[in-house]
Amino acid sequence: MEFVMRPIGVIHSPFTEKAQTPIQAARSQAMGQVEVFPEYLEGLQDVDGLSHIFLLYVFHCSEGYNLKVQPFLDDHLRGLFSTRYPCRPNPIGLSVVRLVARRDHVLDIEGVDVLDGTPLLDIKPYMPDFDEHPVTRTGWYETRSKD
Repeated sequence: MEFVMRPIGVIHSPFTEKAQTPIQAARSQAMGQVEVFPEYLEGLQDVDGLSHIFLLYVFHCSEGYNLKVQPFLDDHLRGLFSTRYPCRPNPIGLSVVRLVARRDHVLDIEGVDVLDGTPLLDIKPYMPDFDEHPVTRTGWYETRSKD
């Protein structure tokens, strides 16, 4: 089975090189913009009432993948699916960012952690009632060496 996805917009950020991007959105205070293409403008109704949104996007500068990778915050090889490593079989990224303002088809965001020009696949609302879960274990991350 194959799926075809088309961007609904583009994410603008101050980062033009992979090495510049923060490890995760939660560790970023960088400002950016989400430019939604005009044909999707109507879908932004009510979004300005949200404080945080999920951005789903394409890791458009990642090539290939390995099923064992060394995460950015560890020095051991780990299974790809236990990490947030950007090189994946389906190069889909996910970030939670703070929505600062909406200006027509442009969303001003804080916490951007992607390269400038990243293709946007979807926007979803962050809802604490549905998206906050009590964490009881974090696998390799909680046992990694913190040197």
